[in-house]
Amino acid sequence: MIETVLLYLALAVFAAGSVYRISAWFRHDIRTGSPPASPQARFGAALKGIAATIFSPRLFTLIRVFVMDVLLQRRLLQRSPYRWVMHICLYGGFMILLLLHAMDGLITAKLFSNYQSTANPYVFIRDFAGLLVIVGVVMAVRRRFFAAPPRLRTGKADTVLIVILAVVLLSGFVLKASKITSHTSYLDMVDVYATAFDEEELNTLEAYWVDQFHVVSPNMTGPFDRETLQAGEELHAMACAECHAKPNWAFTSFAVAKAGKRFALRLDELNFPVLMWWLHYLACMLGLAYVPFSKMFHFFTTPLSLMTNAVMDKQTASPANMATKQMMELDACMHCGACSLACSVGVTVAEVPNEFILPSEKIPAIRDLAADNPLTADQVHLLQQGLHLCTSCNRCTEACPAGIQLTDLWFAVKETILQKGLPEFLLLSPLSVHRGVGARQAADIEHYQSPLQTALGAASTGGLAALRQTPQPLVVPGNEKVFNTAARWMQPEAYAACYRCMTCTSACPVVRDTPDEAHKLGLLPHQIMYAVKLRQWDLIFDSRMLWDCVGCYQCQEQCPQSVQVADVLYVLKNQAISRAVAREFAGDRKGVQ
Repeated sequence: MIETVLLYLALAVFAAGSVYRISAWFRHDIRTGSPPASPQARFGAALKGIAATIFSPRLFTLIRVFVMDVLLQRRLLQRSPYRWVMHICLYGGFMILLLLHAMDGLITAKLFSNYQSTANPYVFIRDFAGLLVIVGVVMAVRRRFFAAPPRLRTGKADTVLIVILAVVLLSGFVLKASKITSHTSYLDMVDVYATAFDEEELNTLEAYWVDQFHVVSPNMTGPFDRETLQAGEELHAMACAECHAKPNWAFTSFAVAKAGKRFALRLDELNFPVLMWWLHYLACMLGLAYVPFSKMFHFFTTPLSLMTNAVMDKQTASPANMATKQMMELDACMHCGACSLACSVGVTVAEVPNEFILPSEKIPAIRDLAADNPLTADQVHLLQQGLHLCTSCNRCTEACPAGIQLTDLWFAVKETILQKGLPEFLLLSPLSVHRGVGARQAADIEHYQSPLQTALGAASTGGLAALRQTPQPLVVPGNEKVFNTAARWMQPEAYAACYRCMTCTSACPVVRDTPDEAHKLGLLPHQIMYAVKLRQWDLIFDSRMLWDCVGCYQCQEQCPQSVQVADVLYVLKNQAISRAVAREFAGDRKGVQ
C-alpha cells in the first residue's frame, strides 16, 4: 500500500514538473524586438508545424535522424568514441531496465505470455542492462572527476545525477544478491510454488536449492548425497524450474552474492533483503520525481532538438516556432561540455576567471534570464562579457551532440541583455564581431547604436569624477589578471621619451581613414600621450580615438623613441572600463530583471 502511494506521488511530481517545464517553451522567450506571441498562439503554431512536417517528405528526414542520431548517436560517435560508448551504456541500459523491468507489467508481460521476472532470458537481460549502466556511470565518473579534459566543469546537477544512478543500480544488484542467498526469500518462494509437498520433500527441495541455487540455510549445509540432489531436482522441475532460472544467469548479482555469502544468515536475520528493496524502491521513486527538475530531462528533449533542427529552417520558420525551439533547446542541453571543449575562446578562462565564457556554463543562466528569474548584477555582467567574447565561430554548434543551434542562442541573448541598458565595453572595439554583424543586419540603426552609446558613456563622460585621479589597478569581477599590470604601463618612463613628433598619428590607419579626424576623434595619438603626461583624464576618456583604436600597433612600431603607444592606449581603455565596472558593482547589487 505504501509503495503504491509513493509510486503515484512520484508519478504526480514527474507529470507536474514535466508539464511545467514543457509549458515554459511556450511561455518564455529569450529574444527581444517584435512583440511576443501568446502561449496559445505559439502552441498552435507548433502543432501546425508538426502536422506540416508529418504530411510532407520531411517525415523521412525525421525517421533518418531518429535512427542515426537518436538511437545510434552518430553525432556523438563522430566527436568522441569514448563518450559514445559511455552514453550508449547509460542510455541503452537505462531504456532496457525502464521498459523490460520497471514497466514489465505494462510492456513485457503483455508481449510475452509466459513472462516471469525470475526466469530466463529476463534475469540475464536485466542483469546485463544494469551492468551496462554501471559501466556508463564509471566512465562518467572517470571523465568528470579523474580524467577531466580542460574546460569541462562538473556542477552539482552532474554529481547528483551520478549519485542517484549509482544508488539505484548498486542497490538493485545488492538486492538481487541478498535474495539469492536469503533463506527467507527461499521460504517465500516455497509458500507460493511448493505448497503441495510434504516435509520430507521440502527438505529435499531445500537441499537442492542450497547446493544449486546457493541459498544459505540455517537448517542444513552441504555436501549432499547424489540421491537427495536428484530427488530435489525432480521436485524443482515440477514446481520451480519454469519460473526460476539459476542465479548464475544474473552474473553480476551472483558474483556479489558469492562474495557476501558468509554474512548471509546474519543479514537475513536483519531482514536485509527487505531493507534493500526499500532503498532501491525509494531511490527509483526519487529519481523519477527528480527527472523534470534535472538535466535528466534531456532524455526526452535532446531527441526533440535533433529532429526539430533537422527539419526546421530558421529563414522560413515562423517567429513563434523559433522562440519555442530556442526555449526547448535550453532543456536539451546535457551539460556534456562538448561545446566548451571546442570553443575557440575557451582558453580565455585561464586568464579571465569568468565561467560564462564557456558555452556550456551559459545555458543555466540564460534559462533563468528567459524565465525572468532574478540574476544578480555580477551574474548579468559576467554573462554579458562571456557572450561578447564569443567570436561566432560556430564550433560550439557543430560540436553539440544535441544539435542545439548555440550561435543563434548567443545572438538572441546578446540583444536581450543589451536592451536592458547595461553597458558592454567589448562593443567599443571596432573589431567586435557582434558589432560588425549587427551593423550589417540592423534595420533600425539608431536602435543598434544605443548599446554602443551606453557603453561609451559609461566608460568616458560617466566616469570623469573617478578618473581625474591617477589611475590605479582595480580588482574587477572576472578581470583581476587583466588589470594587475596596469600600473607598470602608467609610469612616466612609459611615455616620457615622447616629444610629439606625430609619427604615431601619421602611421595610424584610424586617423588616416577618418575625415575631419581632429573633430571626430578628439585627441589624436600623440595628443593622448601628452595628455597622459599632464594627467588630463577628462580629455583622454572623452576622446573617441581611444575607443576607435584597432590595436594594429603601427603607432608603436613606427615611434622613433620606442614609446609603447599602443600598450599605453590599451591600459587607458582597461582603466576606464575597470573604473566604470567598479562603480556599477559598488552600487545596486539587487537582482536584474
